[in-house]
Amino acid sequence: MITIGIDPHKRSLTAAALDPNSRLLGQLRLPATSQAGEQLLAWAEQWPQRRWAVEGATGLGRGIAQQLVAAGEPVVDVPAKLAARARLLGTSSGRKTDLADACSVGAVALHHRRLRPVAVEDHTVVLRLLSDRRDDLVAERTRILSRLHVLLADLRPGGARRELTATRAAALLRQVRPITVADVERKRIARELLADVRRLDRQVKAASQTLRTAVCEHGTTLTEVFGVGPVLAAKLLGHAGDITRFPSRDHFASYTGTAPVEASSGDVRRHRLNRAGNRQLNTALHLIAVCQIRDPSPGQAYYRRKLDQAKTPEEARRSLKRHLANVVYSHLVTDHRCRTRAC
Repeated sequence: MITIGIDPHKRSLTAAALDPNSRLLGQLRLPATSQAGEQLLAWAEQWPQRRWAVEGATGLGRGIAQQLVAAGEPVVDVPAKLAARARLLGTSSGRKTDLADACSVGAVALHHRRLRPVAVEDHTVVLRLLSDRRDDLVAERTRILSRLHVLLADLRPGGARRELTATRAAALLRQVRPITVADVERKRIARELLADVRRLDRQVKAASQTLRTAVCEHGTTLTEVFGVGPVLAAKLLGHAGDITRFPSRDHFASYTGTAPVEASSGDVRRHRLNRAGNRQLNTALHLIAVCQIRDPSPGQAYYRRKLDQAKTPEEARRSLKRHLANVVYSHLVTDHRCRTRAC
């Protein structure tokens, strides 16, 4: 079996074919075009028994990885960190070239047994795109409202209340009677910002409706969890992706950053907060935890039990997030099994 490692870039990609002993059999450099997949396959025909390893198959390597998968080729995703470690352990003194990177990617695929196979993009990718788009719109709306707050504070004593909406901002602007030339310009800009807020309100509403429809079509059971609506369900589904890539709920918790990291030394055994992992999933679990702590729910009972065990509120909330990661994993696994039976 020949392993072909690919080092992708924005405008080019380099491929290196390695035998089972990591010996270089061939190399190829191509421009990153829509024909790159066909050119790679034509070059690789000399090795009928082959598989591909792409660095960052969900990033810069997404395009070429999807072209190869669509052609029926076996492809694995090699994280950039693993490829960098392999390059440093190689015989090239850590020098970074495209060919060395491609060989490092292939070497990782030869020796690592838990690399994620690349599959054709499915509905979870759509949910992630929709979720990220809504997050971008909300962030832009928040930025513009902050700027509008500043102008209203300059135009009227006391400014505006913290929870500012387009309706409240319009009512306040109608009361403003500018005196100076600068205030006239401030009011004009504030009106433009108000128009932007109204436009973004419509876009956020439309994006939320699209998310609700997509989540319903997916048929997930995540919305049965207290505190999980269509928006959070889409974020969880989109960023978790294929749940089968996590061998256990502990691996999933580590990926979400909710599993504590051991920091023991000698006879002292302790754990610290895990600040790694997917921060979008961590944020979603945090929002669910806050919602469950606030309202009567199974999570609130769990949180209070932890407080009774002399946990601090922060420690109890972290424990709840870890528990919720298990709950989410269970629902995702159940959903996958149901879809598999349906197929």
